[in-house]
Amino acid sequence: MKGKMWFSLLSLLVLTAMHAQAQKPPETESEFDEGYQRRIRMEYIDGVYIPRDLSDALVQLNQLVDRDARASFKSAPEEVAVRKLHFSLGRWIILNWGFYEGSRLSHSLKGMGIYHPDYMARFIIRSFHRSLNGQPIDVKGQLEAIAAQQEQDRQKRIQQGTVLYQETRKVKKDTVER
Repeated sequence: MKGKMWFSLLSLLVLTAMHAQAQKPPETESEFDEGYQRRIRMEYIDGVYIPRDLSDALVQLNQLVDRDARASFKSAPEEVAVRKLHFSLGRWIILNWGFYEGSRLSHSLKGMGIYHPDYMARFIIRSFHRSLNGQPIDVKGQLEAIAAQQEQDRQKRIQQGTVLYQETRKVKKDTVER
């Protein structure tokens, strides 16, 4: 049974990825902005219902995930569940709910201060796990932790960055004395 479920999930992910690659990407920033503004108002994108907000996303996940998978997910420790499902359910959420190109759900999450699709997916998965276990979702606490992680990641990228070009100017003596 588990093998059949994983095969179905893998097939769904492959088909979704193939569909996403077949679409022509925007060539200019204004084309992207136009598409983004159109997509954040859409209830369905490519035939997939896009939740309005976190609450709607939790309702949808409750309907989409079968009973056995929900029970297994619920019984796992939170950190393990979030980590293990990031590259399966998380990828499905990111691709199908339009986090890269923009959707009404991703726009709602950006309004909460979550900007990267991976953080958006983890936030939803963690919230889903907590809701199934009857625990407080603690949106404020999660947002604070995500903001701290986003800043830590930004600082790490800055420190690991490479200088592409450095210019040294020589100042003429007569201009300095004036």
